[in-house]
Amino acid sequence: MVAVQRSDQEVEAVEAYVGTRVPVMSAHRRLDGPAGRAQTVSGVCHGTLGELYQGPLKAGGEPDIALVSFPVDRHSWVHFTPSAEPSSTPVLGAKAATAARLFLEHYGLTLPPGRWGAHSDLTVGVGMASSTADIVATLRCLFRLFALPYDTEVVLGVLARIERADSVFLDEFALHLSARHRVVRRLGTDLGFHTAYITEPGTVDTAAVTEVLLAHYRRRGAPYERCLTDLLRGFTSGDPAAVARAATASAALSQEVLPKATFEEISARRERFGADGIFVAHTGSLIGYLFTRRPGADTTSELSAFFHSLGHQCSFVQGGYG
Repeated sequence: MVAVQRSDQEVEAVEAYVGTRVPVMSAHRRLDGPAGRAQTVSGVCHGTLGELYQGPLKAGGEPDIALVSFPVDRHSWVHFTPSAEPSSTPVLGAKAATAARLFLEHYGLTLPPGRWGAHSDLTVGVGMASSTADIVATLRCLFRLFALPYDTEVVLGVLARIERADSVFLDEFALHLSARHRVVRRLGTDLGFHTAYITEPGTVDTAAVTEVLLAHYRRRGAPYERCLTDLLRGFTSGDPAAVARAATASAALSQEVLPKATFEEISARRERFGADGIFVAHTGSLIGYLFTRRPGADTTSELSAFFHSLGHQCSFVQGGYG
């Protein structure tokens, strides 16, 4: 998702605030580790492989962009280590730094002396929710630093002031309104998939295509409604194959407005590889197969050769929770 743009001056001010301010905390966990060494606290957040569904919440009227994000076993990490010599070089990105500032303001807290650290294995700008995961990992780190219970409402409030968001702040599937930052329905953790996917070149500016998407949703409201109904029914019944079929329908509807270059070839060979469905990052550049069972060595070799013939290196990773 694309964040609200902020000025260079604001970013610099936020980075300076989070990276160097050193007053006393009013409440925090004990930070001494073994033998008196400073103890690092960390926050971790998973990313996504695009969405199993992106479309209107219901047909008719003025649609919202509703998502069922596809959680992936790839993560963003943020660390904080108490130190008498805080780093003079900001480590957090601008969005994560803004999130830290908003968190501290909300609770009326100030950051102790220390050093930030960050790492991510989420690719930026392709549909893996990397920026949202960075923000959530930062907030989770701060909740732990100050020994506060994780509060989803606080997280949503921070996200609402920074960007549209995927539902990575939850550790389960969810139907979520990205612009309103509202969870419509929690969908649990029963389902999981094996995936083979590629990343096509280029990025999509979500803000720039929002009106195009909404117009498409108005035109195609009925098939989107059927797709979402089938998807939710699949989650309710615990049927991953039904969810995969609905994800394929959502990907095909997305192809009408934000096409993937390889979609037709990937779709034509789905049954040959025994895949249960296709998923995409609807406003990103990911596309791949969904498998309800792990593909064997021969299949993974054939998949690799197929994607290589399209000019791409494929990746295999688990998505979901089951």
